[in-house]
Order: sequence, then structure tokens, then C-alpha cells
Amino acid sequence: MNIVKRWKVAAAAVTFTGLPSLAMAAEANLQSDDFVGISFWLISMALVASTVFFFIERDRVDSKWKTSLTVSGLVTLVAAVHYFYMRDVWVATGETPTVYRYIDWLITVPLLMVEFFLILSAITAVPARVFWRLLIGTTLMLVFGYLGEAGYMDVTAGFVLGTAAWLYVLYEIFRGEAGQLNAENASPAVQSAFSLMRYIVTFGWAIYPIGYLMGYMMGSVDADTLNIIYNLADVLNKIAFGLIIWHVAVTESEGKAKKK
Repeated sequence: MNIVKRWKVAAAAVTFTGLPSLAMAAEANLQSDDFVGISFWLISMALVASTVFFFIERDRVDSKWKTSLTVSGLVTLVAAVHYFYMRDVWVATGETPTVYRYIDWLITVPLLMVEFFLILSAITAVPARVFWRLLIGTTLMLVFGYLGEAGYMDVTAGFVLGTAAWLYVLYEIFRGEAGQLNAENASPAVQSAFSLMRYIVTFGWAIYPIGYLMGYMMGSVDADTLNIIYNLADVLNKIAFGLIIWHVAVTESEGKAKKK
């Protein structure tokens, strides 16, 4: 893809992510003291910029890494669209956009987990069961969280089941087959990236169950604070996560080129 085509793709992504905001712009304006709304706006712009970056950088890496960067770009694109909607819901109503946030997570979080499978696939043969374990584990984590948070099941049961699914995912990437494949086959650069991604899933994703516990089970955190924390967490869990993959893809591709 030449530079003109790449910029056309990037421009289309930017235009698409802006449409939701235009649809509701006449109903309410962002106020200078609405820090939750401002956080939605800032992060939505950062997600758009990240999308453009990941899609353009695809041409910089070897073919085996392109899918990983494509998925990173799709994660930030999907998140950006939802952030525009969530910002507008918040600005117009002052209500927490729970449904939009979970729709975003139901798409982007499994994709983020699939990235572990993709970077391993770039260096060795990976059984399909690894893909399905990671995908199903993250999906169950989100489904139980939503059912509990939205009132379709007991709040405590949703928390326990969602947390159990998250712990299963952590086991798989640390001690399970995915972790073993990384330790046995990955280069130092890939192992470093894999390790950083695991820590994001451990500590970055921990923000969500802690927010669920503090906000919905204990009632000790207000909606404003919870939304700002969730928004800032997505900078780490989506943008930084993608940048780690971009870095290892570029490092591996440029290292291969130097050896030729």
C-alpha cells in the first residue's frame, strides 16, 4: 500500500470515529468544569491518533506481524467510536454509559487477549486451543461483569464469576500453554513484550474489578471518579498495549533486515 492509500485509510478512520459526536453535538456542549467529559474527549482523540499510527505502521513490519498491528488498530478504532458515544451520553445526561462501555469491552478486550496468540504465532506454531482458551476466558469475564453490573444477576455472583474468569486468563498467559510457548520459543524482544503485556493484563485490568467492587458493591466510589479511572485505564490497556506490540514488531522486522 503506497503512502497515498495509507493516508486515505487513516482519514477514513478519523472521519468515521467523529460521526457519533456530530450526531449529538446540538443537544449539549462540553463544559469547562466537566472533567469526566473532558477525559472522554481527550482519550477518544488519543484513540483516533493511535488508530492512524497503527494502520500506517503496518507497512513498516514483516508480513507475519501485520495482523498484530491491524488488530491493535481495530481495538483503538472500536474504542474511539464508543468513546465518542459515551462522551455524548455523559455530557447530555450526566449518566454513566455502562451499556456502551461493556459493548466496547466485549469487542476490544477479547481482541487484546488474542494478541497474545498472534505474537506467538509469528514465532512458532500455536495450537488453536490456546486461541479459544484466551478468547472464551475474556468473554466470560466480561459477560459475568455486565450481568452483575446491569442487574441481571446478583452483583456478588457476577463479581466472583467474572474475577474467576480473569484469574483463569492470567494462569494461561503466565503458567499455561501460552506462557510455556513464549518461554520456550520466543526471542528476547518477544519475551520482553509478552512480559509487559502480561503485566498490563494483571495490573491494568485489575482496575476494572476493583472499580466494580468499590463502585457497585461497596458504593464507596462515585460515578465521576469511577469513569475517570476507567478512562485513564484504557490509555494503558488499549493504547500502551498496542504500542508494545508495535515496538516488538518493528524490532523483530528491522533485526531481520539487518541480518540479510
